Amino acid sequence: MNEGKSEELKAAEKKEYQNLVNQTKPKPPLLSHCLWAFAVGGLICVIAQGMLNYFQFRGMDQINAGSAVAIIMIFLGALLTGIGVYDKIGEKAGAGSIVPITGFANVIVASAMEFKREGYIFGVGAKIFSIAGPTLLFGFTASVLIGLISYWFK
Repeated sequence: MNEGKSEELKAAEKKEYQNLVNQTKPKPPLLSHCLWAFAVGGLICVIAQGMLNYFQFRGMDQINAGSAVAIIMIFLGALLTGIGVYDKIGEKAGAGSIVPITGFANVIVASAMEFKREGYIFGVGAKIFSIAGPTLLFGFTASVLIGLISYWFK
């Protein structure tokens, strides 16, 4: 009987503590976060669109220009992550920095950079493929399945 009251008392104390925490914790500025995410994600996309337009203006066709822009954006995302700039952008922009293609490069490079202390060859170089492997495998598998479904139901 004593244990039952003790458990009830603990539950009441937990509930009271949680109410106190909820009253005192600051409310996040949701609108500000959304605006920053929208602005930064949009800016990344505007930069990519500007490059695409430039390459097409210089005579590239749509497919080659798109490939060049994807390569450049992935490189820029990886470079900015490597020198520590992309993390600062991500702190301010949140999901706005993750959604575009540069977010993919950021995730892969940031994960590999955790192994920098093991050296650039056996640490970063080796771990980047073990981290990117599952992501690429899922992407390839999904694209093959979507391609097959698209082919079968034409």
